[in-house]
Amino acid sequence: MPRVLGLLWLLLPGLAALEPLSVGLAIGVASALTGYLSSNPRFYCRYVECCPGAGHRLNAAALKAQLDAKLFGQHLAKDVVLKAVTGFNTNPSPKKPLTLSLHGWAGTGKNFLSQILAEHVHPAGLSSKFVHLFLATLHFPHQEQVKEYKEQLQNWIRGNVSACPYSVFIFDEMDKMHPGLMDAIKPFLDYYEQVDGVSYRKAIFIFLSNAGGDLINKAALDFWTSGKSREEIQLKDLEPMLSVGVFNNKNSGLWHSSLIDRNLIDYFVPFLPLEHKHVKMCVRAEMTARGHAVDEKIVQAVADEMTFFPKDQKIYSDKGCKTVQAKLDIQEDIAMSNNQAEG
Repeated sequence: MPRVLGLLWLLLPGLAALEPLSVGLAIGVASALTGYLSSNPRFYCRYVECCPGAGHRLNAAALKAQLDAKLFGQHLAKDVVLKAVTGFNTNPSPKKPLTLSLHGWAGTGKNFLSQILAEHVHPAGLSSKFVHLFLATLHFPHQEQVKEYKEQLQNWIRGNVSACPYSVFIFDEMDKMHPGLMDAIKPFLDYYEQVDGVSYRKAIFIFLSNAGGDLINKAALDFWTSGKSREEIQLKDLEPMLSVGVFNNKNSGLWHSSLIDRNLIDYFVPFLPLEHKHVKMCVRAEMTARGHAVDEKIVQAVADEMTFFPKDQKIYSDKGCKTVQAKLDIQEDIAMSNNQAEG
């Protein structure tokens, strides 16, 4: 009712100047409109974001197409996440929430993938009232307040899942989370039908972390050194090592966590370090997104500005594609200045 009255007030700016009888009539119309919208949810949800109904199905083909077109060099992450999300979404009665832990160095696509996934569950993506992003350094900055954070986190998750069972929770900077904090959400990730009358089984939890990146990079380099293609790397080659490494890492946010000990994280998803060719793909994609024609000279110039490791072979970008936008700005400015000078 308040939402409809507010909308009516915007549509009728002279409402405040109306005499009481007219105002009463307007409120009556608003009440009738509220009743109509309540009985016609499809119409109502065209204008107000609604939680998906039980029959909602994620468009797996569209998700795959977007990941193929926009996420570069991450065959493992794309395959694992696509299968996990599709299976979870088509299961009418999942036994627990879907919980994914994404690991890798900065700039490899963890945030990007989580945003794309959120948009396919809720079209508004990170702007959706059903998608919730937590940043360790912003929302949980003080070690001495961990007890209060745990209580706040539980209340926040409980309230939002009560409002929409299909809520998505993204925890970024997991490697900066205070030890023990994430154990507060263990009851919500477990195999319980309900917790205090609320079912969490249709929610999605995503953890993003740089922890384990060194382990992933070493494994990728070992494959390269042995003459194998990165596409030959399988989840079984990395996931066991990754889960153990994160569990024993005091700076992982999941150090000795019950979430790992109780096997409540469904997949540890490795993001591989990006090679020269992947950086160039990022540059081309960014130029296209800006509406610019792809200039291979600029693409190469941006790639040349990036730094790579190991020191001798220079195979992998040490920042992934994280600084591509800033370096592209500079190279496009240089190209424009050169064109003007030549003209």
